[in-house]
Amino acid sequence: MNSTKMDTDIISDLPEALICHILSFLTTKEAALTSLLSQKWRYLFAFVPNLDFDDFVCWRSQLFYRDMNEVHRDFMDFVDRVLGLQGNSTIDRFSLKCNGRYPVRVSSWISNVIERGVSDLDLRGTVVSNHSMPSSVFVSKLLVRLRIENANAVVIDSAHVFLPKLKTLHLNSVVFGDGDSCLVKLISGCPVLEELVMIDLRWDGYYWNRSVSSKTLKRLTVCSEDVLEIKSPDRFSFDTPNLVYFKYSDHVAEKYETMNFASLVEARIGLLMRSHPCVVNDATNLFMGISNVQILHLFANTLEVLTFCCEPIPVFKNLIQLTVRTHGDLGWESLPALLKNCPKLETLVFEGLYHKSTIKCEDADGCLCKSSEVDIRSCLSSSPVKVLKMLNFGDVPFYSEEKEKWTAQVKYFLETMPNLEHLILCYHSLFDEDLKSQLERLVPRGASPKCRIQLTNM
Repeated sequence: MNSTKMDTDIISDLPEALICHILSFLTTKEAALTSLLSQKWRYLFAFVPNLDFDDFVCWRSQLFYRDMNEVHRDFMDFVDRVLGLQGNSTIDRFSLKCNGRYPVRVSSWISNVIERGVSDLDLRGTVVSNHSMPSSVFVSKLLVRLRIENANAVVIDSAHVFLPKLKTLHLNSVVFGDGDSCLVKLISGCPVLEELVMIDLRWDGYYWNRSVSSKTLKRLTVCSEDVLEIKSPDRFSFDTPNLVYFKYSDHVAEKYETMNFASLVEARIGLLMRSHPCVVNDATNLFMGISNVQILHLFANTLEVLTFCCEPIPVFKNLIQLTVRTHGDLGWESLPALLKNCPKLETLVFEGLYHKSTIKCEDADGCLCKSSEVDIRSCLSSSPVKVLKMLNFGDVPFYSEEKEKWTAQVKYFLETMPNLEHLILCYHSLFDEDLKSQLERLVPRGASPKCRIQLTNM
């Protein structure tokens, strides 16, 4: 090959607009390094439509070489320089992760990119210290995606909200300055909102009445990751007729009011009971509201909620796939009644077969575990389930009492469930081929003699 052709800088000969488009796939820090290549490349990085600034990366990479305050100042100066070089050029995405040491400058950056028509705004860290977010964030005519992940700051406290194009809103660890009315105002100001994520939100007030009402919302995540939170929400309402995906993880609220999930397809529920023995909140209305769901994932503590906080367990008339996460400190008392109320269930998935023995284990239909006292559980012998899948099966030590219990449980399912067509055991470790042979020998004598056994890696 001609050496002259090999030495040709093909990329530098490309149009500047195309080079900027290529640089937009890099982080801003990586793109800035190209300024060292030649005079032509010196300022090109500043004109990419996507900007990604991460103060924490700069701080970690230089912590042992320079003073921390100096590193932060250099970061601020760098952002100022890039935005200054861009002038009023259009910007598509602006991502900022910093510690909010200079809230006035940070607020000016946010206002700057809002004025320039940014459509994707991602703000993480204590970006505005103890100051409220600039009000321009909540009256942008062009924002399509907004993420605010803050710490110890009253962020949502705007007098006016108008986000006519916003489709995705992600809020993590922020405080609402005006209680529930602020959340209502925020959602109502987003007329085309399709996805809402709310994680570890706080309300600046004693009463925690939470209401989510939107006719356009399709995906909703509500999670409280602080299991030691002192107080449950007082009241919760969901008026979301077009929602198709719902993830909800929190302590059981004191009351569930409007529950409109008319179009729901998939739900992931992780509810916790209060530890106070005299307080048992009622979650029946919530489960009634999601009873038309087709795919349901229950976290381990939700089984306990169904046992003590839901009466009666509703009929899940459309449910075709149920996933149950198990835990060694929790029993399965609610599972028989739940399975009886799933007339169309086709796939049942267990994330582990961890199980706590209770007095219900010795009662007919009181549990699903293998018991020497009771041979047949009617909820299993009448089960419509065709596919039974066990995740994390290889997590149990090969030679252990727990492994024997899991094996006995799987055999029990094979002996009892008449419509099984496929049994899948998922391993992280090496397959237990001997177990597969045992199960295959059991199949002809089981309740479903045509069941296929499969061992697979996760």
